[in-house]
Amino acid sequence: MTKMKALRPEERARLEERIGVVFENKARLDRALTHSSSRDAGNGNYERLEFLGDRVLGLCIAELLFTSFRSADEGELSVRLNQLVSAGSCAEVADELGLHEFIRTGSDIKNVTGSRMASVRADVVESLIGAIYLEGGLEAARGFIVANWGDRAASAAAGRRDAKTELQEWSHARFGVTPNYRVAERSGPDHDPQFTVVVEIEGLEPETGVSRSKRAAEQEAATRLLERQGVWQERAGDMPAGHQTESSGI
Repeated sequence: MTKMKALRPEERARLEERIGVVFENKARLDRALTHSSSRDAGNGNYERLEFLGDRVLGLCIAELLFTSFRSADEGELSVRLNQLVSAGSCAEVADELGLHEFIRTGSDIKNVTGSRMASVRADVVESLIGAIYLEGGLEAARGFIVANWGDRAASAAAGRRDAKTELQEWSHARFGVTPNYRVAERSGPDHDPQFTVVVEIEGLEPETGVSRSKRAAEQEAATRLLERQGVWQERAGDMPAGHQTESSGI
């Protein structure tokens, strides 16, 4: 394994501006961005910070949902929590912040921007939260999380269940049949494929989803059908009806 150099001062300054936190402990920030492939275990990597950050993220998101959705029951809060702390959501935050520019990896991991490396970008977001918590306490971590997850928490889509599960239950209740998914087209190179999936329910017009994985395309197709049939509201940033957002208080 190769040893990676620390962030240059100008890189750190650019990153600190993006995340809104200035670190006194610069080595901690460097460690939060260091993948295990970049140096041996004795020199440290982000894994311990990731462990801590995962718990801090869960606590802050749970608190945010508890105070924002006062009429939501435990089931809805759990669905929202699981969605918001998922690897997919964390990777989205990483991409919005452009963290791939700063992640330190070894020569065996040359590109962390592709879809297959989304888990690394998600891990780095959690490790960064852990580092912010150690640097500035819970208040600093909460500020970072609210800034980057607040709009997601307010989204109607954040309270949704798995689309395929929802569609199957609705289809069984409404028509007594199970939705059928089929791959209509597969295009692109092997390292970056694109799947077009069609979902069909007898008696309804089919819907189509397109994504880089078959499963994601199925989810997209199911989501489109649920929205078209009015089972789900169309994806938007509006707060679901019946919920009131509070900025503070328990």
